[in-house]
Amino acid sequence: MGDQYQTRMEKRQKKKSASKKSPLIKIMTAFILAIIVMMTAGGIVVLSYIISAPALDPKLLKDPLSSTVYDMYNEKVRDISGSEHRKIIKIENIPKNVQNAFIATEDVRFFEHNGIDFKRIAGATVANVKEGFGAEGGSTITQQVVKNSFLTPEKTLKRKIQEAYLAVQLERRYSKEEILEMYLNKVYFGQGAYGVATAAETYFNKSVKKLTISEAALLAGLPQRPSEYDPFKNPDLAEKRRNIVLSLMRKYGFITEKEEQDAKAIPVEKLLKKKKEGPKYQAFIDQVIKDIVDAGISEKDIYTGGLKIYTTLDPDAQKFTEKVLTTDQYIYYPDDQFRAGVVLLDTQTGAVRAIGGNRNSDQEVQRGFNYATQTKRQPGSTIKPILDYGPGIEHFKWSTYKQFIDEPLTIHGKEIKNWDGQYRGSISMRKALQWSYNIPAVKAFLEVGEDRAKEFAEKLGIPLDQIYPSYAIGGFNKGVSPLQLAGAYAAFGNEGVYHKPFTVRKVVYPNGKEIDLSSKPVKAMSDYTAYMMTDMLKTVVKEGTGRLANIPGLPLAGKTGTTNLPENIRGDGTSDAWFVGYTTRYAAAVWTGYDQTTQETYVTNEKAKISRLIFKEIMSHVSEKIETPDFEKPDSVVERVVGGRTELFVRGTPIPAIPKQKEKDKKEDQKQDQVKDNEQEQKQEEENQEPKEENNQNDMDKEQQENSEDNKEQPEDNEIEQPNQPPANEQPQPQPPANNGSDQGNGQKPSGGNNGTDGSNNNGNGGSNSNGNGSGSSSNNGPGKGAGTTNPNGKSQSEKQSTDNGSP
Repeated sequence: MGDQYQTRMEKRQKKKSASKKSPLIKIMTAFILAIIVMMTAGGIVVLSYIISAPALDPKLLKDPLSSTVYDMYNEKVRDISGSEHRKIIKIENIPKNVQNAFIATEDVRFFEHNGIDFKRIAGATVANVKEGFGAEGGSTITQQVVKNSFLTPEKTLKRKIQEAYLAVQLERRYSKEEILEMYLNKVYFGQGAYGVATAAETYFNKSVKKLTISEAALLAGLPQRPSEYDPFKNPDLAEKRRNIVLSLMRKYGFITEKEEQDAKAIPVEKLLKKKKEGPKYQAFIDQVIKDIVDAGISEKDIYTGGLKIYTTLDPDAQKFTEKVLTTDQYIYYPDDQFRAGVVLLDTQTGAVRAIGGNRNSDQEVQRGFNYATQTKRQPGSTIKPILDYGPGIEHFKWSTYKQFIDEPLTIHGKEIKNWDGQYRGSISMRKALQWSYNIPAVKAFLEVGEDRAKEFAEKLGIPLDQIYPSYAIGGFNKGVSPLQLAGAYAAFGNEGVYHKPFTVRKVVYPNGKEIDLSSKPVKAMSDYTAYMMTDMLKTVVKEGTGRLANIPGLPLAGKTGTTNLPENIRGDGTSDAWFVGYTTRYAAAVWTGYDQTTQETYVTNEKAKISRLIFKEIMSHVSEKIETPDFEKPDSVVERVVGGRTELFVRGTPIPAIPKQKEKDKKEDQKQDQVKDNEQEQKQEEENQEPKEENNQNDMDKEQQENSEDNKEQPEDNEIEQPNQPPANEQPQPQPPANNGSDQGNGQKPSGGNNGTDGSNNNGNGGSNSNGNGSGSSSNNGPGKGAGTTNPNGKSQSEKQSTDNGSP
C-alpha cells in the first residue's frame, strides 16, 4: 500500500511539476509561432513588393537622345533636346580610366556580384542604424540602373526590396558591360547633364574619349551629390571629392601612386571649361523644328530621337542678322518695343540662310514668337508685283511700257486716289510701279481679274481664300509673313522658278535612314514675266521709292510697302513698314512695326526708313565677298527705247510704233519728264502731312461687302472686303490699319485711312494729299540732305546709310 501510495504521491508531484512547466512552454511556443507568423507576414509583404515591382521594359532602359543641328557646311551648330540634355556613348568608346573611376567609387565589386553586394549592404546597414535610415546607400551600379530606369527616387523599404529584386533580374538578362554602359549614360551629373558624354562637354567642353584621369575622377565624384559638388559653384568641395575618388582608384589598383599625386596636383578650376550654348540661333532653330514637324516627324523624335538635322543655315549671315537687329551698332533703334522680322534666303534654291525673329535679344527664347515667320501683316505695296502687274505680264504679255490711264477711279461710289491726289493721264506700268501709284495698280488688278491674280499669288506661296480689289494695294485680311514674301520675290529673281523656303536639307535617323526635306522647283511664271518684273523693280530701287535700300554696284531689285495708321491714331506715320528685295544670289524681306499700334507705339515717318536700312546692311554684308551677276535677259524678251528709256516687250507681241522724234524734241521731252519728277519730289519736301479726310477705300470695301451676297456674279466690282482687325489667334501683333497698299513714309495719316501709298523722303516729309490718301513718291535731295534718326556716332540714319532720300 505504501509503495502504491508513494507511487501515487509521486504521480501527483509529477503532475504538479508538469502543471508548473506548462506556462513556460506555452510562452516559448507562442514566441516561436509569432516569429513564424511574422516571418510569414514579412514574407508575404516582401512577396507583395516583388509582385508589384515594375517589369523590366527594355524601352525604359533606353534614354532619350538629343538631336544635333548642322549648318549649310555640315558643321555642328548645337544640340536640341527636351528638358534633359543627353548624349549616348557606347561602352567601347569610354576609356578604361573613366570606367574604373566610377567602379572604384560606386561599386568596386561590380564584376563579382550578381546585382546585390551583401558586404556593401552590411556597411550601409551599420551607417543607417547609427545615423538614421537612408544615411548611406548600399546600392550597386546595377541597382542604380534599376532605380534610374524603373523606380521612384524616394528611400523606402518597398523601393529597396524592388530595387534588389530587379537588379538580380537585370543581371540575368544583360552582361556586365551592357549594364555599365546603361549606368554611365543614365547617371545625373548636375548642370542639366545626363550621362558621362554630356557631362564631359558640360564641364570640360571635350569628348569623353579625351578625358584625363583627374577629369574622370571629378566626374565620378559628382553623382553622389551633384549640386553640392558642382565645380562651377563649389570648386573646393569638388576638389576634395575628386581627391577621394583618386585615392579609391589607387587603393583598388586602378592607378599608380604617381598618377594619383599628379592628378591631385591639378586645381579643379583649371580643369573647367564651361560650354556656353544657350539659345543659339533660336529664331532659325524654331523654324527648323516647324519644318520638320510639317514634314511628318514628331516633336518627340526631334527632342529625344538622336536625329542629325542638316540645315540651310549660313552661320555668318545669321550672326550678322542678329547683330543688326539686337544692337545699335549698325542702326539706331527708337525703343525696345520696336519689332523687326527678317528672312534671308538663297534666290536660286529657296534655302533659308538667316532668320531674324526679333530685334530684342531677350526675346530669343525657345519656341518664342517669331516675327519673321509667324507674324501675318498686311503687305502694303509689296503686293503690287504679285497681284497686279506680274499676272498681267504673264497672261497678257504686257510690256513695261504698258499704258494705264491715271484718272479718277470710282468703285461703288467711292473714289480711289493716288498719294498726291493728282492724275497723270497716260502712264507706263514701269512709272506707275516706280512711284507706287494706286489707280494704275487697281486698274491692272481689275484687268487681270481676281482668279488670275489669286492663281499667280498661290504659285508664289501666298494662298488666298478670298480676294477683292482692295487686295491690289495690300488690303489683306490675314496678311503675309516676311518668309512668304521673301520666297515670292525670289521667284522673280530666279527666272520664274519658285522654291518654297526651307530650312532643313535632310534628317538622318540613328539607324541611318535619311529623309530629304529640300524644296523642289516649281515653274510659277514665264521667264519673260520674271525678268520684266525684275527690271521694273530695279527701277524702283535706283530711281523710285526704294532708293534708300540701294547698294551701289550691286544689281538689286526691290519694293517698299507701308500700311496706314488706324483712324484713332493721330500722327505722322504708319502701322507697318516693309522692304522686300533680291539679287541673283539672295532675297530678303524685312518687316518692322509694333505688337500693337497705339498712340504711343506706331511707326513714325523716321522709323519707317528702318526696314530699308536693315535690308541694306544685311544684303551688303552677305554680298561683299561674292560675285553677284546681273539678271540675265531671256530670249523671250526684246528691248526697245521709248521716250529715252529702254522698255521691255515679250518677243512676238506687237510693238507699238513710236513716232520718230527729232533729237531736239526728244531732249525737250526728257527735260520735261525730269521737271515733273523734280516737282513731285519737291512737293513731298514742302508738305509735312497728309490731310485728314474720310477713308474712301474703307467705305468702298464696306459697301461692297454688304452687296456681295446679292452680286455673286460680279466679284471684281462687288466682293470687296476690308477688315480692320487681325485674327484673334495671331498675337502678339499690331492691329492692321483700315487699308493698305501704301508705301507712305513721312506724310501725316489722313483721318480716314489710306488708299495705298508709297512715299516719303528722308527729311521726314511725305507727300501731302487732300483726298485722304498716302504718298507714293520720293525725293532725292543729294548727299547729306534730310534729317535722319540720330545714331550714337552723331550721324543721321540717312547720312550713315545713303545719300538717297527716297520714300519707303
